[in-house]
Amino acid sequence: MARPVMLVVFVLPAALRRWVSGRTEVKVFAVGPDRDSPPTLGAALDVLRRTHPLLEERIRDEYGRIRRHINMVVCGENARGLGSLDCTLPPGAEVYVMPALA
Repeated sequence: MARPVMLVVFVLPAALRRWVSGRTEVKVFAVGPDRDSPPTLGAALDVLRRTHPLLEERIRDEYGRIRRHINMVVCGENARGLGSLDCTLPPGAEVYVMPALA
């Protein structure tokens, strides 16, 4: 049986738009790890790495973790509090990428 596939929209701040030709949003299709599990934030970022590598390397570090100066908001909550890369994405997920405030 097929694994679940979901459209995920990354909403970008002005500082990251130059890596995607000035677009405010980037859409990717994320795939769940198995037929019973929805896609995760990590799965969506893995697809983003293949489609927009220059953007993705500004969001994740060399170990694949979300960079300290980046916050990702899923369903109104910081993804770090929802399991970070293991955060399960709801259908039609919008992920807001924001620079962390000091």
